[in-house]
Amino acid sequence: MKRKASTHERLAERLANILTKLNTGYQLGVAELAHEFQVSTRTVERDFDRLNTYLPLLRDASSKKYFLDPVYLGRFKLQDIQNFAQLSRISELYPSLDMSFLRGLLDERASQVFSAKGYYFENAGQFAAHFQVLAEAIHQRKHISFIYNSSLRLVQPYRLIHYQGNWYLAALCDGELRAYRLSKIDQVTQHEAMQFAHDPEILMQLEEDEGIWFRKHKQEVLVSVRPEVALYFKQRHLFPEQSIEQEDAAGTLLIRCQIRHEMQLLPLVRFWIPYIKIIQPAHFQQKFEQDLLPVV
Repeated sequence: MKRKASTHERLAERLANILTKLNTGYQLGVAELAHEFQVSTRTVERDFDRLNTYLPLLRDASSKKYFLDPVYLGRFKLQDIQNFAQLSRISELYPSLDMSFLRGLLDERASQVFSAKGYYFENAGQFAAHFQVLAEAIHQRKHISFIYNSSLRLVQPYRLIHYQGNWYLAALCDGELRAYRLSKIDQVTQHEAMQFAHDPEILMQLEEDEGIWFRKHKQEVLVSVRPEVALYFKQRHLFPEQSIEQEDAAGTLLIRCQIRHEMQLLPLVRFWIPYIKIIQPAHFQQKFEQDLLPVV
C-alpha cells in the first residue's frame, strides 16, 4: 500500500514544481495552481509568499499571474538550493545536503529524529519587502536611501549579511563601510540614475571579515584557554580568525585572533568564565574584570 505523502512532502513537491515552472518561463495563476494541486487559493498565495522572500518574482498587473524576472530564467538548479543553504548557514547543522538526506528532513517523522535548539533568529518577515529592493540595488550598483535611527541615509549598497541571527546591509556611507540592521531600516528608495562602481578593497574586506564592525581597524588579541575546555576551541574556530599558537604539556592553549570590536571578544570570554583569560592587550582583561564587579 502506498504511503500517503506528509504535509511537508506535499509542500516541498509543490514548491519544487512551481519553481520548475517559473524557471522555464511559465506565468502562473493562483486559481490554476490551486486546481492543479487540489489546494486552496490561500495555500498557493502562501507558497508564493515563501518563494518571494528569495526569488526575483514579478506579477503581471492585468492577469495577476506570477513570473520570474527574465534575467534569471533557466538559472536555478539543485546547486542553487545547496548554495542558498550554505549562505544561510543551514548546511552547517547537518552532515550532508544530498537529496535523500533532504527528503528525510521533510518526512513527517523527522521531528522525532532531528532537533535544533539554542539558536535565535529574528523574524525576517517584517522586512521581507526590503530584500528584493536591496538585492536589486546591489546587483545593479544603484544608490539607495532610507530612514535609519530617524535620519535619512544615502548609501552605496554592497552586501546583505546574516550575522548571529540578524540581517544587516553592508553599505558605503560618506566613504565608510557600515552595517545597518534591516529591522531598523524604513522607507527604502532606489535611485535609478545614481550608479556607482564597486571598490575592490571593500569587496575584499567583506570577504575576509567575520563580523559586522567594519569601521574599526583590526586588533590582535592573545587568549589563554585552560585544558578543561581546550577541546572545544580545537574543534571549532570560536574566535574571529582564530589560530592556536601554542599548546603546553598540561593542555593549555594560547590562541591568537583578530577583532574589530570588543563585542567580538568579551561576550565569548564571559561565557567561558573561568576557563579563559585575555593575555594581550591587557586593557581588555582589565575592562572585562571591571565589568564583572557588582554595581554599588
